[in-house]
Amino acid sequence: MRGERTVTRPVVGAVLPLSAATGFVLLLFLVRGEWRLLWRMDQAVADVLNGAVAGHGVVVRALRVVTDLGGSPALAWVTSVGVVWLLLRRQVRAALFVVVATVGAWILITVVKALVGRLRPVVDEPLEAPSGLSFPSGHALSSLVSYGVLLLVFLPVMNRTVRRAATAVAVVLVVLVGFTRIALGVHYLSDVVAGWLLGAVWLAVTAVAFRHWPHERLLGHPLPQTAEGGAVERSRVPSGLPVLGSARELRPVPERHAHALPRPLVAGAELAVAWLLIVGALYGLGVLVKGAGPGSGPAGWDRAVVRDLAEVRTPWLNHVAEGLRILGGSPGIIAGVAIVAPLAVAVTRSWRPLVLLAMALVGQITIFLVIVALVARTRPDVPHLAGDLPPTTSFPSGHVTATLALTTCTAIIVFRATGNAWWRLISVVLAVAITAAVALERLYAGAHYPSDVLAALLLAGPWTAACWWATRPAPEDRAREQATMNPMSDTSSHK
Repeated sequence: MRGERTVTRPVVGAVLPLSAATGFVLLLFLVRGEWRLLWRMDQAVADVLNGAVAGHGVVVRALRVVTDLGGSPALAWVTSVGVVWLLLRRQVRAALFVVVATVGAWILITVVKALVGRLRPVVDEPLEAPSGLSFPSGHALSSLVSYGVLLLVFLPVMNRTVRRAATAVAVVLVVLVGFTRIALGVHYLSDVVAGWLLGAVWLAVTAVAFRHWPHERLLGHPLPQTAEGGAVERSRVPSGLPVLGSARELRPVPERHAHALPRPLVAGAELAVAWLLIVGALYGLGVLVKGAGPGSGPAGWDRAVVRDLAEVRTPWLNHVAEGLRILGGSPGIIAGVAIVAPLAVAVTRSWRPLVLLAMALVGQITIFLVIVALVARTRPDVPHLAGDLPPTTSFPSGHVTATLALTTCTAIIVFRATGNAWWRLISVVLAVAITAAVALERLYAGAHYPSDVLAALLLAGPWTAACWWATRPAPEDRAREQATMNPMSDTSSHK
């Protein structure tokens, strides 16, 4: 019985890509030949789905969020972080697999779209305004290849339950991305199906090609083996699928690792005390700078700085300020965390960086919201560069608070991960420079007074220091982490 399964699985693995290739070629000829029945079916599906979601604002926004998960920015982040992770773990072969698969998918999309030349659907209420041609769907193809290639690479570190869950999530996500492209009126059903079929073929071809590349040496560098010094734990990987990485190296942290938060009860008490003291100090400062009594307002120097900066605005400076506003806003902070967090785990082989980032960012948000509600200071009375400002009030600056917390945590992670003086200096310089640039933009845009920026520094600085103190490793954990640190990181013990 086991022998029959061993023979059957590779056969199935070969039949599925061939079936996908056949289906794609058939769709290609039908679309290129403008088969009337296919066009009618495509148009009917596009009209029905577009009519069902048009006019429902919440549904449309949800569809746009999901469709963005298959767009170039999201996929570029996912694959780029994955490639850097693999390179940090010295999994060169797997990193090349990800790069070749995703770049090749982009080339396939461009070439096939140009060859077919199919125009976008025409629906009653278009909900998106994309450029370019329609066949095949780039979102459908790219999402399948990008999420599929990362799933294949990280299979060795997954047990059967996790593997099934990860596969189900990836499949559902790819299907939903394809559905949104039809519902938003930017692709026909055949465009999406063709994207899936071509993506599956390309993923299978690249996986087979890289599976048969030399295992022992690649580009002159020996590839790492598993902890046992032999092959990857193949019992965890279904037969017929490629094994492209070392389970030990791909695992985020060792199975036996130091506690991410030593002394959790003590750390919780320390953070609670720090939180309350910071809230009290900022509330007192807020009452002071806001002014007491009816008709009172900000100090003259506070108003003068904002007005002077508003008078020196130029188109070029406005453009720079817009970029800094995005950098210090929610999109920039989320993107920063999405990059720093996984790469920090890749280098340190510890969950401690995630705990530090979570504590620092969640804590500063709660302090910010409480102080905003208590002080309720109005925005400066100058023209606001960004037009309508968020509904929060002026004291303290949320952009500066979040930026300082993120950049300082990044510097702390660098200091803990390496003893290299240059890396430490770069992290500190970047933290100071980025925070200063965002603070200056807030003043230039007329969104905050200088005292608001000062309050943000007094909020994020002590709170991040408290988080650093609460997450400091115990002496025995520090020695264990140094022993399991990524060999690419230059620790002080290597000097």
